[in-house]
Amino acid sequence: MKQATKFVHAGVEPDPSTGAIMTPIYQTSTYVQEAPGKHKGFEYARSQNPTRKALEEAFAVIENGKYGLAFSSGVAATDAVIKLLQPGDEVIAANDMYGGTYRLFLKVFEKFGLKFHFVNMQDAKNILPLINKNTKLIWTETPTNPLINIIDIAAVSAIARQHKVLLAVDNTFATPYLQNPLDLGADIVMHSVTKFLGGHSDVIQGCLVMNDSELREKLYFIQKSSGAVPGPMDCFLVMRGLKTLHVRMQRHCENGARVAQFLRSHKGVGKVYWCGFEDHPGYKIAKKQMRDFGSMLSFTLKSDDVEEAKRVLSSTKLFALAESLGGVESLINHPASMTHASIPREERVKNGLSDSLIRLSVGIEDADDLCDDLDKAIGK
Repeated sequence: MKQATKFVHAGVEPDPSTGAIMTPIYQTSTYVQEAPGKHKGFEYARSQNPTRKALEEAFAVIENGKYGLAFSSGVAATDAVIKLLQPGDEVIAANDMYGGTYRLFLKVFEKFGLKFHFVNMQDAKNILPLINKNTKLIWTETPTNPLINIIDIAAVSAIARQHKVLLAVDNTFATPYLQNPLDLGADIVMHSVTKFLGGHSDVIQGCLVMNDSELREKLYFIQKSSGAVPGPMDCFLVMRGLKTLHVRMQRHCENGARVAQFLRSHKGVGKVYWCGFEDHPGYKIAKKQMRDFGSMLSFTLKSDDVEEAKRVLSSTKLFALAESLGGVESLINHPASMTHASIPREERVKNGLSDSLIRLSVGIEDADDLCDDLDKAIGK
């Protein structure tokens, strides 16, 4: 089955009772049993829900996996993966990553006896010195947030397999439209479904996809026991979003390329971070493991002045100043004070995230209008 067909039909079957082409919203907390322990596969909605089940099957299909699990947010999905570990276990994570993941690792889980190492994974060999008998998980994302660095998933997975370590990949920026980490050797794929998969800035959700049945059972137990599950209405909205993921992503990619090239040629702009430039350090790897280069990019002004950057951030009309990304509307963001504020400044600067960096999530509006909006904001 070709990719576009997968996105439209994944997880969806006509409702057997009515023939409804869309999966119904099963707005129920519990299910009547014929006798104690005798039911139709559903007992209690925290454990199972037919709408969520259909969506979880869809997640598996579009990521070329066997099992999908839906969570109440991307952070909740990440939380479930870390709960696979025991006190004393160690995690190796990419040093350029979503600030909420960094916060979860260090501010929540470190006090329970887990140890986290952050390393530049653009060269997979940088991981090797940190691996020891306590290493149980490698966590990465690619393209990274917000510097759009590229990690070679196949190279990292080879190291993970060699040392019998789990590899989890945050695939939020790329989506299954652009890359499938399971095909490249990852054990777990995580998405903040809130972003491109939902696509309309109207739902908070996360998911995990995997192939191993034992791993699926462990993560399902955590999902059921911890209870961070999405409601059926949210699941319905995401299923609706998935049906147009391929057409949205095509326009996102086209607009992303146009805006990136426009910014690079602008006299008021300093550096543009976008993995579709042939001189990007990770271009060859991105070309190998991705089908296109996406619509996430960051840039600095020629002045590299923080106050000037803040002025631009507050001056756009079409690019809305807001956290999040991946919706049909374009967003502009200041990582240092918004999405990545939980990372200490010295760590941000050390990893290349300056206080003047501006991040864009390029939407599906007309590209001419988007470039004009940025031009006016920068030129004011």
